[in-house]
Amino acid sequence: MLAYIDWQPNLELFSIGSFSLRWYSMMWVIGLLFAYFIVQRLYKQQRIADEKFEPLFLYCFLGTLIGARLGHCIFYEPGYYLTSKIGLMEMFLPMHHTVEGWKFTGYEGLASHGGTIGLFIGLLLYARKYKMGLWTVIDNVAIATPLTCCCIRLGNLMNSEIIGNVTDVPWAFLFHTREAMIDGQLVPRHPAQLYEAIAYLLIFFVGLWIYHWDTTRTQKQSRAKTQKTTSLVGTSFYFGYCVFTIFLFRFFVEFLKKEQVAFEQDMPLDMGQLLSIPFVLIAGYAMWKGWGKRNPEK
Repeated sequence: MLAYIDWQPNLELFSIGSFSLRWYSMMWVIGLLFAYFIVQRLYKQQRIADEKFEPLFLYCFLGTLIGARLGHCIFYEPGYYLTSKIGLMEMFLPMHHTVEGWKFTGYEGLASHGGTIGLFIGLLLYARKYKMGLWTVIDNVAIATPLTCCCIRLGNLMNSEIIGNVTDVPWAFLFHTREAMIDGQLVPRHPAQLYEAIAYLLIFFVGLWIYHWDTTRTQKQSRAKTQKTTSLVGTSFYFGYCVFTIFLFRFFVEFLKKEQVAFEQDMPLDMGQLLSIPFVLIAGYAMWKGWGKRNPEK
């Protein structure tokens, strides 16, 4: 028998009474902090005033969290969250109702598609309030977003959730959860969360390389004054690149995943794939249009 990776980490970083901080929540925070410092640096490089940057984090955090939570409840478990008083309360509260009463658990169930929609709405409100070009804001945030997505998937790995199908590859994981077992037995599965985390990390570095190439190019054009200075920031290119690559990979990696909810068992494409298709199409168009335009948003 192959020596598969026996995966059973402690879900909690620490706990005090009924309060517990899970690795998943911590990875969310780390991912957002990475994005915070990256976008802050981008704003400085583009000489955008500090007072316009400071409120951005709050809009991103609330938009992503609310959108991701509502997306999970509506797309994946509407039968539970939309049909009972307790379900409706759990949709908005970071708590779970047990036989022993309410327990703080953080938000158990966040959907990336909903988070993307919520983030877009949050950035739209931010751009309007602070009178900034919408695509300039979105493109800057999009450069950092894949790194945040990487951290979130690592949080899923620590939670042993969003597991892969049964496999015999030598890097298969043995997840110690009821969902991962078959007839009460541990079976090796694809570490689908790790696949996504690695892919999103690569997407981040490629996007960062494109940004540095683009910045160097525009600086040379500006110094030469031989042609109009162009930039990909503000054209929707980075938004398109981020969403297109992430959800295209998401579409294909879903074939290696175990279904998340029961109703997906008889579906030729699962909910994650169906939701990814419009994102890929819209983002592909935005990336193509942005690359062709290559002019800063005024």
